[in-house]
Amino acid sequence: MNLWTAVEAVLAARDVEAKLEGARDLLEHWREGRLEGRADPGPPPDHPGIPDRPLLADPRAMPRRQLSGPENHAALIHALAHIEFNAINLALDAVRRFPGLPDAFRGDWLKVAAEEALHFRLLRDHLRSLGREYGDFPAHGGLWEMAGRTAHDPLARMALVPRLLEARGLDVTPDIQRKLRGYGDGAGAAILDVILHDEIGHVAAGDRWFRHLCRERGLEPAEAFRHLLDQPFVPRPRRPFNEPARLAAGFDAGELAALTRASA
Repeated sequence: MNLWTAVEAVLAARDVEAKLEGARDLLEHWREGRLEGRADPGPPPDHPGIPDRPLLADPRAMPRRQLSGPENHAALIHALAHIEFNAINLALDAVRRFPGLPDAFRGDWLKVAAEEALHFRLLRDHLRSLGREYGDFPAHGGLWEMAGRTAHDPLARMALVPRLLEARGLDVTPDIQRKLRGYGDGAGAAILDVILHDEIGHVAAGDRWFRHLCRERGLEPAEAFRHLLDQPFVPRPRRPFNEPARLAAGFDAGELAALTRASA
C-alpha cells in the first residue's frame, strides 16, 4: 500500500468518522509494515478535508470561554475537541509534506495523528454527555494557518507547531483542569490528564526532529528557535510556563529561562 496515497486519503476526508478511523488505521498499517513510502510522492495537497460544521471564524473574533454556565461549559469542551481534530490533520500533513525525512519521522507523526484522534473521541463523547455535538459552536482555524506558514520548511514546522503552539497547550491545561474541577466536571479534567500525558510526547517528538534538523544544518537549537520566534507572524510565548511538562518534552532550563525573559 502506498503511504502517500493512504495519508492523502485520510487528510482529504471530510467525514469526521472517516478521519478518525483512517488515522487509527494508518498507524496500524505502518506498524504492520503494510505502507511503502519510498517513491517521490509529488506536491502535497494544500488543505485538508474538514466537515461542514463547525463554522470557522477569525481567531480574533472568538470569545474567551468562562465556566459561567452549561452553554459556556459545553463551548469550552467543544473548543478543546476542535484543537484535537485540527491536530490530526497537522500530524498527517507533516508526514505527507516532508517526504525526505527518515522513516522514524513518519512513524512518530502517524502515532501522533492516531493519539489526536483518540483525544478527539474522548472530548466529543464528553461533549455529547453535555447534550451537544461537535459542530454546534463556531471554531477557528488558527492552527492550520501556522501549518501554511511553515509548509516550506520542516525545521520551521517542528519549531512553530509542536514547540510553540502545542507547547502552549502544556502550559494552559493545568489551569483548565482546575476550572473544570471547580465547576464540578471531574470527568472532563480526567480526560485532560490523558491528553496532557500524550501531548508531552507530541511536543517531545517535535523537539527531537527540530534538534535533528538543526544538527543537519549546523545550527544551534536555542538560537534557531529564537530567530523563528522573531518572525512577524509568530505569536509571542506567554507566561506562565508548565516547566515540568516542558522539561519532560525536551526544553532545557536555560531555554525556559530565556523564554520567560522574552515572553509577553
